[in-house]
Amino acid sequence: MSDADQIVTACTALFAGLDDLPVQERIDAINRIRSALHQHSPHAGEPVDCVLWLPEETVRGNDYNPNSVAPPEMALLEQSVMEDGYTQPIVAWESGEAEHEVVDGFHRHMLPKRLPMLRARLHGRLPVALIKTNRAERHSRMASTIRHNRARGTHGIDLMVQMVGELSQIMSDGWIMKHLGMDMDELLRLKQISGIASLFKRDDFSQAWAANSADAARYEKGEV
Repeated sequence: MSDADQIVTACTALFAGLDDLPVQERIDAINRIRSALHQHSPHAGEPVDCVLWLPEETVRGNDYNPNSVAPPEMALLEQSVMEDGYTQPIVAWESGEAEHEVVDGFHRHMLPKRLPMLRARLHGRLPVALIKTNRAERHSRMASTIRHNRARGTHGIDLMVQMVGELSQIMSDGWIMKHLGMDMDELLRLKQISGIASLFKRDDFSQAWAANSADAARYEKGEV
């Protein structure tokens, strides 16, 4: 028997004892085991390598999510989770010992609040993958949220404009373009749509941009 086989056999025997623990104590124990395994994983740098089932009340939404889900899509999400289960974890940042801020999966984290049967099925827990602890700065977490949304093609114009406005007050245009995956044309157009003149105080325009409802509609469709 190889060393790997011996380790797996020994662990399997120990894990059988988990079945005798009360449900909440068993979940906490499994979380601790997963965290311990994560430290030895070749994929320890990947958040998805360690998905923990955390108490629902410790996972809170953020106030800057630019992703909106229409009622039909929300109903489909509810049906998907009820029938297929959670196939994607919620991505969160550990803001305190028992506090986690959602970075991606805002609507997934809301489902148990809307569906009592789901809450009971999950024993009051949510599946969470924790992002790197160096996301303490708000602008860093905002950028991470936008990257997740843009990668799926789901981001609302209104909240996106607000987020760019906030980031423009504290970060350079170069930082925003690099971390949000934008080019200068898109960034300038978002600023122009916002109508906030102060956002342009550092910009050197080579041409004027006209902002109107058509611009917003084209951006919403991903045409700009």
